[in-house]
Amino acid sequence: MKKLVTGLAAAGALLLALSGCSAGSSGDGGEKSAEDLIVGFAQVGAESGWRTANTKDVKRAFKEAGIELKFSDAQQKQENQIKAIRSYIQQGVDVIAFSPVVESGWDAVLQEAKDAGIPVILTDRAVDSEDESLYESFLGSDFVEEGKKAGDWLVEEYKDSDDDVKIIQLEGTTGAAPAIDRAQGFADVIEGESKFEIVASQTGDFTRAGGKQVTEALLKSNPDVDVIYSHNDDMGLGAIEAIEEAGLTPGEDIKIITVDAVKDGMQALADGKINFIVECNPLLGDQLVELVKKVANGEEVEKRVVTEETTFTQEEAKEALPDRQY
Repeated sequence: MKKLVTGLAAAGALLLALSGCSAGSSGDGGEKSAEDLIVGFAQVGAESGWRTANTKDVKRAFKEAGIELKFSDAQQKQENQIKAIRSYIQQGVDVIAFSPVVESGWDAVLQEAKDAGIPVILTDRAVDSEDESLYESFLGSDFVEEGKKAGDWLVEEYKDSDDDVKIIQLEGTTGAAPAIDRAQGFADVIEGESKFEIVASQTGDFTRAGGKQVTEALLKSNPDVDVIYSHNDDMGLGAIEAIEEAGLTPGEDIKIITVDAVKDGMQALADGKINFIVECNPLLGDQLVELVKKVANGEEVEKRVVTEETTFTQEEAKEALPDRQY
């Protein structure tokens, strides 16, 4: 009987030791070190200067932290992102992070990640799922607020004018959170001002080529437009090309408001071709790394982490350009 008790005790000790080892590799309560983590990141694509800067910063931050990063480029297609996320689930990564191409259609794959015990972090863009337990945190800008800032500048710019102000809106990718929210925030501000009218609103898919193509078409049907509100710099830069080719002066004949504040956009603002830019900071890498470390070890994190951002006038752009990182 004594031998049986001794054997059971030894077996219990062995099981306890094994369970302790499987919980983590640090040996201090099971917490995983950065070097032990593997993260899958599904990026939207490379549709703009903003996105390129965002990708570069994410890769930099994970490399500096010593965390293995599996990266995929969805080329702006939701099906590619879903495929990448499912691949990360099969590979058993510790955390999945991604910037959703569009807001809807994610519940099934996010549920798969949840069932596999893999936490998910949303970066830059949100999803419209009613089940917030499908992701741990959303790190990114307040797109509605960005739209409101654009609207506030417009109202201030025309406060002393009684003339009607005709606006063309260059929308981002249809169904994407930034496109939906930037339009909403802008509309919320100008809806109480009867002189402001959005005469045309069409997607340029966040690309420079798209912005140029859409602006060319819309200027033909709206030759007397006063303002172009673009959901990002790249489409605004495309609009500049279209305006100049139409024999008009961007920034004067047609005022331009954009969102992002990447270098090319800031240079156009400094040159007077854009009139106002609302910043959307792409440098999310360091904040994402910190969130990954916490959720990988079961720590609580804020459900919504908002990045700090500002706005730029022409003079402010001139001052900021020499030290601009993106």
